Amino acid sequence: MNAGHLQIVVCGAGPATDVNQLVRAAQEQAWTAAVTATPSAMDFIDPQPLESLTGHPVRSAYQSSPGTRRSLPATDALVIAPATYNSINKVALGLADNYAMTSVAELIGRQVPTVIVPFVNAALAARAPFRHAVASLRDEGVCVLLGPDDQWEPHPPGSGNERQKAFPWTVAFDTAARLAHEYRPAASGRI
Repeated sequence: MNAGHLQIVVCGAGPATDVNQLVRAAQEQAWTAAVTATPSAMDFIDPQPLESLTGHPVRSAYQSSPGTRRSLPATDALVIAPATYNSINKVALGLADNYAMTSVAELIGRQVPTVIVPFVNAALAARAPFRHAVASLRDEGVCVLLGPDDQWEPHPPGSGNERQKAFPWTVAFDTAARLAHEYRPAASGRI
């Protein structure tokens, strides 16, 4: 039995090469998963193994397919990881300049439980636009795994290669699954 469907949006940062770890974490808990990539993320991932693993195509661009519906299951949770400085600011502002960002905007608008795991250095994280974006997303109900409580901090500039090995893929999935479980009872009573 399928426990849920996880939509993954991967952005162009080093940990993207290991997004299969997030897919496997979901599959180990009987979830299905599909991957959408920002245009920059396509330089970091190999779509074919991900498509074989998930059973779904990796989407990165709009596809013209008149008269056909999406073949993906309804989304129970969304994880955006690794989320770049640029993507986090775009999501907070509601900018939808590519397929991945449009998908994110719509899923958040539908109140799909959403987890964002930033992969930014401390200099970028110190910027006011980034701090405001994180606060805005949290105010909107998006879970941003960042800070001492989440045991995930920005890395010093120039240390991203070492830091990506510790990227919290399993924590991201566990958090998304918990949020989806908490959301389901509330959603069933909605009009």
